[in-house]
Amino acid sequence: MDSSNPYAPPQADVRDVVDPSAPLGYADRGTRLAAAILDQIIAAAVMMPFMTAFFVTLATSQPGDEAILSMAAAGATITLIAGAVWCWFTIRYVKRNGQSIGKKLLDIKVVRTDGSPASLARIFWLRNVVNSLLGFVPAYPIVDVLFIFGEGRQCLHDKLADTIVVKA
Repeated sequence: MDSSNPYAPPQADVRDVVDPSAPLGYADRGTRLAAAILDQIIAAAVMMPFMTAFFVTLATSQPGDEAILSMAAAGATITLIAGAVWCWFTIRYVKRNGQSIGKKLLDIKVVRTDGSPASLARIFWLRNVVNSLLGFVPAYPIVDVLFIFGEGRQCLHDKLADTIVVKA
């Protein structure tokens, strides 16, 4: 006798198929800027209250005041926890669909130039880490941003990572 349930939902791993002939809908420049600003606002809103409390507590403490120092330690701990939670959500969204929190809210995402999904490693290492390191080169941040006015609406960090930002 067959023990499988004929009414069970399918167990297949279903993924969206990218049609290479379909044109990609590039995200608007303003939407990309708004998503980047929104990401920074969210990160600041998550961590700044605790960081401010930490530094104010340290600034007002007197030498040997253990209660104040323990409050500062608690503020630092809460800041680290809040930062870890923010990182966890950001990594979760980027891994799932190539979207930061701001990109998810504004309905845009990062994909490879051929339309296939961009991996978390590609987004993290090439779009973020390498781009951040290059940010120490004078004038690089300005050049990076100005590349968005090209035909493919790709910033320099997009070109480095072979990615584009499209409407989700």
